[in-house]
Amino acid sequence: METFYHRPVMLGEVIAGLDIKDGGIYFDGTLGGSGHSYAILAANPTVTLVGTDRDREAIEASEKRLAPFEGRFRLYHSNYKDFADVLDRAGVDKLDGVLLDYGISSHQVDDEDRGFSYRSAAAPLDMRMDRESPLTAKEVVNTYPADRLLRILREYGEETFASAIVRTIVREREKGEIATCGQLAKIVEESIPPKFRSAACARQTFQAIRIEVNGELEGLGECLKGLIRRLKPGGRICILTFHSLEDRIVKQVFRELASDCVCPKNLPVCVCGKKREIEILTNKPITASEEEISENSRSKSAKLRIAAKIEA
Repeated sequence: METFYHRPVMLGEVIAGLDIKDGGIYFDGTLGGSGHSYAILAANPTVTLVGTDRDREAIEASEKRLAPFEGRFRLYHSNYKDFADVLDRAGVDKLDGVLLDYGISSHQVDDEDRGFSYRSAAAPLDMRMDRESPLTAKEVVNTYPADRLLRILREYGEETFASAIVRTIVREREKGEIATCGQLAKIVEESIPPKFRSAACARQTFQAIRIEVNGELEGLGECLKGLIRRLKPGGRICILTFHSLEDRIVKQVFRELASDCVCPKNLPVCVCGKKREIEILTNKPITASEEEISENSRSKSAKLRIAAKIEA
């Protein structure tokens, strides 16, 4: 197996944001190449870590990379949204820190067999983060009805030319199966007026289909609330997002949990009983430095939001 790699984005900012504590227990729900997890374990010899990833290759590679910290980590092939089951299996109740990095790994993008990139012409239309999952991009493109495809491209890709792209997909799949990334990228390019075409014009369509294949936004808000409620007072949550849809959900959840009473203002007393659960530590998201962007272009769209759990 080729080494699973992923350059961790805003590594220093994430470690500072987690405020690593002596004896702390940390949860990395998106291990990837385990760069962030390695730094968490290296930051303090008394901390332990529970990690999950949907990609079995990431788990296998992380087991090797984190070997110097033997006995201080437990890794699980699981969706981070199933954190409650994972933490129960690990015998962990409360956490000192949570990290979620929603970026797709460099390894997944660059491995043509995974079919994530519109630049990989011969790659199969796959896009599964968990290769054991049944739904592939090929199935989405070739079997979803037009109205469902249109909704996906508009909502998940925020694609201006969604209608034209879907019409072309439907026409082309009637001639024969759309099976490769190159076929889909060509369809997208042909559907967009020439003056709006670019080398990356298929990016939003690929993003939308990838989100659908992996159910990336399903239950995201409730998952974040659940993870925050597993934090100890003073515990930190750091979340790296790479597109506006995820960032919007994170921002909304942080705002909701950072608010006290939400009763209508005309009521003389509070009847909802809602109390603040977190303090938002980043009024505006942290972004990568120009130096980091020059070294790792994939960090350009990253946003880091951090919050701390407060006393109940």
